[in-house]
Amino acid sequence: MNILLRIAMYFLVTILIVGGAGALGFVYTTNAEMSRYDHRQSPRLEHVSIPAYDPSKPTVAVLLANDVTEVFDFLVPYEMFALTDKYNVFSVAPDTEIKSLTGGLDVIPHYSFAELDQKLGKSPDIIVIPFMPILNEQSYAPVREWIRKHSSEKTILLSICNGAENLADTGLLDGKRAATHWGDIQRLIKTYPQIHWVQDQRYVAQGHIVSSAGLTSGMDATLYVLSQQLGESAAKQIANELRYPSYHYVKEPAMQPFTAGLSDITYILNQSYQWNKTKAGVLLYSGADELDLASAFDTYGASGTTTTLTIAREHQPIVTRHGLNLIARYNMNTAPSLSKMIVVGAEAETIAAEDVQQWKQLNAKTEWLWLHQNMSQRFAMEPAFEDLSKQEDIMTARFAAKRLEYRATDHLQLEGAPFSKESFGIPVMLVVLSLCIGYFLDRRLFKKRK
Repeated sequence: MNILLRIAMYFLVTILIVGGAGALGFVYTTNAEMSRYDHRQSPRLEHVSIPAYDPSKPTVAVLLANDVTEVFDFLVPYEMFALTDKYNVFSVAPDTEIKSLTGGLDVIPHYSFAELDQKLGKSPDIIVIPFMPILNEQSYAPVREWIRKHSSEKTILLSICNGAENLADTGLLDGKRAATHWGDIQRLIKTYPQIHWVQDQRYVAQGHIVSSAGLTSGMDATLYVLSQQLGESAAKQIANELRYPSYHYVKEPAMQPFTAGLSDITYILNQSYQWNKTKAGVLLYSGADELDLASAFDTYGASGTTTTLTIAREHQPIVTRHGLNLIARYNMNTAPSLSKMIVVGAEAETIAAEDVQQWKQLNAKTEWLWLHQNMSQRFAMEPAFEDLSKQEDIMTARFAAKRLEYRATDHLQLEGAPFSKESFGIPVMLVVLSLCIGYFLDRRLFKKRK
């Protein structure tokens, strides 16, 4: 009996120290990724631009939630529809206050739901539904109701990645087939058993509802919609312009599904025990490409290893290549000390020359990462995977590609440590510490009973 009590004591101490520290680290990292813009520090915004509305074109509404929206799910379909020049493409939210994307990128919506309804006088032709975690029922409810309001068969509902959960939440997927991210599908099977969740398709099209699997699968789903509306040649042109290497999934979306594996533990360990995170700035400049921006925030910011902070010359809207209004959380005079400054875009040295020059005058010692320099012929995510492997380790970079459901990885040149010494080493050190504390307690509590 004495032995069992001692074993239980050692076990409990280990769980409390190792598990407790990991849980705190995981929550801290997750909260940082989901951080919202602090409206108390919001300046008076001027020059908020809205793309021109052409009533002869169909309208695409890309949704933003009040709390937070997945960055890739939002930015990339927005750019893809805008690239065609055949649609009115607007970012739309319950109101026009600044909304946050995962990784710390903030967007000023073009229209509120009510404003777009008034402008169109009808439903949008396409509604893009990114993943919007339902963190607060009261603040999220307007999104659910607006989707339901515009759910007739005249409107295409396109869910990206776990945006399928937002669509499932409306009840509109009941009795239908749907795809979602591989990491969440088992949870959604239990939560929404009335939906037939498909695990081996990049996207599922049923009537006016199209749902995609994880992240980059949303590109396949978007290209499918474009091919149906504009023709396959137009869809291929967009894929080629973005250097997207997997157009074959548009015609045949069947795939071998990803499943959770032992190597995925690197993500949990990074989230929980990577305490010395790289603090990277992401320079926001006018004309920045949306996919390029997504490659920074959804590779580094979502890896559990890096805190991404948006930096701009001044605290006013930055207009992207296709008309999104971004707002940086720091201007160059107020930015904290950074490990590196990430500049996205193959032509950034030219387009952002004034911004770069000003930063160099103020922060001459910052390491620069020109993420897409000399990479114009490559898909934007690939240089990010490769640099992440150098910054952190190969295992982290491989999981980043898997998380994004990016499958064209054969030619990636991943260099660096095989795994994170910090993320794997800290739990081991905590176990040793737990055993030492357990031994001390053992000697104190059980000494007299021997």
